[in-house]
Amino acid sequence: MNTADAKRVLETALICSQQPLPVRELRVLFNDELGADTIKNLLVDLQDDWGQRGVELVGVASGWRFQSRPMMREYLDRLHPEKPPKYTRATLETLAIIAYRQPVTRGDMEDIRGVTINSLIIKQLEDRGWVEVIGHREAPGRPALFATTRQFLDDLGLESLDQLPLLTDPAQQAGLLASLASSDDAQSTLAIEAEAETPTETDDAPPPPNPETA
Repeated sequence: MNTADAKRVLETALICSQQPLPVRELRVLFNDELGADTIKNLLVDLQDDWGQRGVELVGVASGWRFQSRPMMREYLDRLHPEKPPKYTRATLETLAIIAYRQPVTRGDMEDIRGVTINSLIIKQLEDRGWVEVIGHREAPGRPALFATTRQFLDDLGLESLDQLPLLTDPAQQAGLLASLASSDDAQSTLAIEAEAETPTETDDAPPPPNPETA
């Protein structure tokens, strides 16, 4: 199979797939006759081929996918005017702490934010597929350790956590996650509410003593 035909096969498979495809799966298209490096070179060539179009080929955590370019969002939103779900600043700050400090326990998050975190916030992030429990800390009560998922990286258009800029302030990190999502119009639905949050007992009160450090 020549290069042009191989690129056509890859292009077709990626366009027809609803999920990102990793290189190991793309090799199956060619009965493993093409090596991983060859596949990657062909993907880079395809990126160049689509360089002047409204759709681009990108690599994310789960593999490779075609997605619309950010400048197309204005027009595509006219087809689907419904607004994406919005997340409060408390939710985004909690997500940012997990993303930047993982693995972390709920107690760790509360120590960093300085408030008690509503359990519904973590459940919301779990239901969205952005965070998951990856183990338990060997401490009293064996608290759950939370980390981000591949879905989180895919939705933000990232291949790895290394692509997140180095920031130390949770508020800056939360704002960054919101801006990253709004700049990637492939599968992101992350947004932040413009309204100020109403203080609640579960998200603005001082945290109770942390049993992990007691």
